[in-house]
Amino acid sequence: MAKTNHSPALFPILDQGPSGMARLAAEATHADEGHLIEFKAMRARSLLNHSVSKRMGWVAWSINPYRGCEFACKYCYARYTHEFLRPEPVAAVPPGAYDAPQQSWALAFEREIYLKENAAWLLEQELRRIDPAQEIALGTATDPYQPIERRVGITRSLLEVFARQENLRLGIVTKSRLIERDIDLLRQISHRNHLVVHLTITTTNASLARLLEPRAPRPELRFGAVRKLREAGITAGVLCSPLLYGLNDSVDSIFSVAREAAAVGASFLGGHPLFLKSCSRPTYLGFIREHFPHLLAEYERRFRTEDFADSQYRREMAVRLRSACRKFNLAERSTDALLSRDAGSASAAEAMRTSRPGPQPVRVAPQQTSLFA
Repeated sequence: MAKTNHSPALFPILDQGPSGMARLAAEATHADEGHLIEFKAMRARSLLNHSVSKRMGWVAWSINPYRGCEFACKYCYARYTHEFLRPEPVAAVPPGAYDAPQQSWALAFEREIYLKENAAWLLEQELRRIDPAQEIALGTATDPYQPIERRVGITRSLLEVFARQENLRLGIVTKSRLIERDIDLLRQISHRNHLVVHLTITTTNASLARLLEPRAPRPELRFGAVRKLREAGITAGVLCSPLLYGLNDSVDSIFSVAREAAAVGASFLGGHPLFLKSCSRPTYLGFIREHFPHLLAEYERRFRTEDFADSQYRREMAVRLRSACRKFNLAERSTDALLSRDAGSASAAEAMRTSRPGPQPVRVAPQQTSLFA
């Protein structure tokens, strides 16, 4: 039988509307608004996402209470999640295309935020069906403590569910000091489960942070959150990610983050180079073109055909982070580890002390000049 292309004219009875996530987005209702931002209530079908990283060799469950993020970080790889909300397929920006304008859906990622309804109820049902030994990561694509959380409390409702569980492995990633609000629940969770909190702090330079992460809290406020979490007995450390060529990847810049992390008692320090997906390339390279045009040619060269930094650069950054951890007596945070596996553990810290009896000389390849050392 010959194949026929369905069309509304030939098959009017067929549903011609969007499907999947695009349908849920179309059905979402206005919930709130802020400066240049609209919040919509979305009927979520599930909360736990099965995540597999072939590159880093792990399997875990991830939770994002919100779709979209107010912090508007210029380097954010998760803008692609708004592709699925468009009624029509989205054309990818191929590697090597540097002058493409920011896609409308990539901009919508920071201006059209979806709030997942009934999140706590969904989580309670879905936790019954997963292996408690598997990792659960909260906030992998969008920040669970972005400003709207202060008003709607979806993340807190999820923590209330976790506080009734035991023997789970939970990791949380955020840039927000709002996590201090939930220290009471985090302490309950950590008493019966394995909990690790990660505060992403890319730089100690407030001016650079404001450019990179326009609506995220200042770096000193994030370090303050680490201090309060540690004082409450919660395992909490710093992710200096992503490392951006010419901006925050110098020895001085990384050591500055490590110094402050040690001062607030951080459990560990980790970081990894920029991962520049097709969806985030126009946004980030447009940012570089506007604010740091002298770096544009180098970024074009480095990401000409790949989304990931080259292996030599990754090794150089690993050496700098390892040297920073040694100098300031911080546990290392492996970038290929699961979100709560051995992060800042007593065994890891003890291994560091015994294998590294004191500050070691820093041996790194010659570095480029950084405007924000």
